[in-house]
Order: sequence, then structure tokens, then C-alpha cells
Amino acid sequence: MAKDLHNLIQIHEFEVDEKRRKLGELFRLMANLEAQAKALEEELAREQDSARSNPEEAGHLYGAYAETVIERRERIQQSIIQMEQAIDESREDLRVSFMELKKYEIAQENRDRKAAIEANRRESMEMDEIGLQSYRAKKLAG
Repeated sequence: MAKDLHNLIQIHEFEVDEKRRKLGELFRLMANLEAQAKALEEELAREQDSARSNPEEAGHLYGAYAETVIERRERIQQSIIQMEQAIDESREDLRVSFMELKKYEIAQENRDRKAAIEANRRESMEMDEIGLQSYRAKKLAG
């Protein structure tokens, strides 16, 4: 029976590790989205500077560019919101799996502790019996 808990613990450790990896990947994706948003803002600032320095040419091109930037900004922002929700869900999922793992680990520790106490009790009883037999043998011999 104790072996069964060790197997459950291994399964749950693997599950927790997988969920940690998934959460890490979500954080990497979030960082990528944030980098895209920052890069877009930097690109927009460069284009605005360029438009200010050459207003005749920019008048025709900048309007379409600005619309594209607004759409890209909105898509990135929606992706960030979705990623935040996915991260929150993944964190909760990891928390639940970790709690489940801890439950099995604590149960196994309790079983191991009880088994050690029982083994010590048996050993003590055996040593007492050996001592009594030795005492009786000496008493009979003496």
C-alpha cells in the first residue's frame, strides 16, 4: 500500500512539473507580446518624427500607417488580456496540483513515520526478549 503512494507522488510531481513548464511558456509568450507592443510604440514614434520632418510626403502615407498601427495595437492588447487570463488559470491549476501533491507527500510521511515507530517498537521488544532470555540463562547457569 505504501508503494502506491510513492507512485501517486511521482505522477503528481510530473504533473506539477508539466504545469510549471506550461506557466513558464505562458510567461515567455506574455513577454513576447509586451516586447511587440513596445516595439510598435517605438516604431510609431519614429514614423511620427519622420512625418514631422517631411510633411508633404507623410500626408498621404501616414494616415494609412496610423490605422494599421491602431489595429495592431488593439490586437496585441487583446492578446495580452487573453494571455493574462491564461496565466491566471494556469497559476490556479498549478496551485491545485501542488496542493494535491503535498497531500500525498504528507500522507506518505505519516505512513513512513508510523512504520518507523512500529519497527522501533518491534526491535525494542525483540531486544527485551533477548535480554530476558540472557538473564534467565545466566540465572539458571549461576
